[in-house]
Amino acid sequence: MQTEWRSQLSRQWRKEASAYGFIAPYAVLFAIFIAIPVLAAFLLSFTFFDSIQPPQFNGLLNYIVLLTQDDIFMRYVLPNTIQFAVLVGPGGYVLAFLLAWMLAQLPRTPRTIFALILYSPSMTGGIAMAVVWQTLFSGDQNGYLNSFLLSLNLIQAPIQWLQSPEYLMTIMIIVTLWSSMGVGFLAMLAGMLDINPELYEAGALDGVSSRWQEIIYITIPSMKPQMLFGAVMAIVGAFQAGTIGVALSGSNPTPQYAGQLIVNHIEDYGFLRYEMGYAAAVSVVLLLMVLLFNRLANRLFRED
Repeated sequence: MQTEWRSQLSRQWRKEASAYGFIAPYAVLFAIFIAIPVLAAFLLSFTFFDSIQPPQFNGLLNYIVLLTQDDIFMRYVLPNTIQFAVLVGPGGYVLAFLLAWMLAQLPRTPRTIFALILYSPSMTGGIAMAVVWQTLFSGDQNGYLNSFLLSLNLIQAPIQWLQSPEYLMTIMIIVTLWSSMGVGFLAMLAGMLDINPELYEAGALDGVSSRWQEIIYITIPSMKPQMLFGAVMAIVGAFQAGTIGVALSGSNPTPQYAGQLIVNHIEDYGFLRYEMGYAAAVSVVLLLMVLLFNRLANRLFRED
């Protein structure tokens, strides 16, 4: 009896070991690049650490300073981040859905071509992308936009588009939306193409008479996993797309903090001022914001 029990336990262990062997590489990479850095940032957020001397525990001081004494964060960084995230996140999400829906109506060949055209900007690095837009919005008369407006006599002198607080945030939003058709967009397109056409025929028999009703009652309910994935990618992309403002303006902080986002604030304190503990506290706040919006997305698109 004992021998049989040991044999059964050995077979079960070999079966489980193969499964754990398959997930081991992912588990190791997840621990090294996600779990350990997040834990380290959380612990450092309770310290003063200048990257030279050992960390010194200071309790909740970093969070108190962030919420009560950091005027730049409360006056510029937080409002800019919320404005940017609200416009780029939901805006890019809705735009990705609409473009995916329009492409789904096309035949296969033109659909593939247009999908590649829309997806290609997301594969371009942020710096390379910024170079293209810097040429377009260059502040001298050779900039494409200034040259065009001067030729039409719409302006009398070149405008410093990327150094002006009046225009920088708008340009950041335009550039980010232009490059936001990434894997979330492809997931939505794949989800739409995977919907059984018979559902639309059944919907027509039940009284679904317009494209809008098809989208609301058939398309969206049939692709909730893809919608959730696209929402998560849009949220993460909106909160981490802080480098575009620095790349466009060429400085951190951005001119008059007009395009300063939380990611830039973390970089400013962590890698320019070497206040690693304070930067870690700001990064924890950013992580909590992302988790909050991800929870909201899960509630909206989770399967019943």
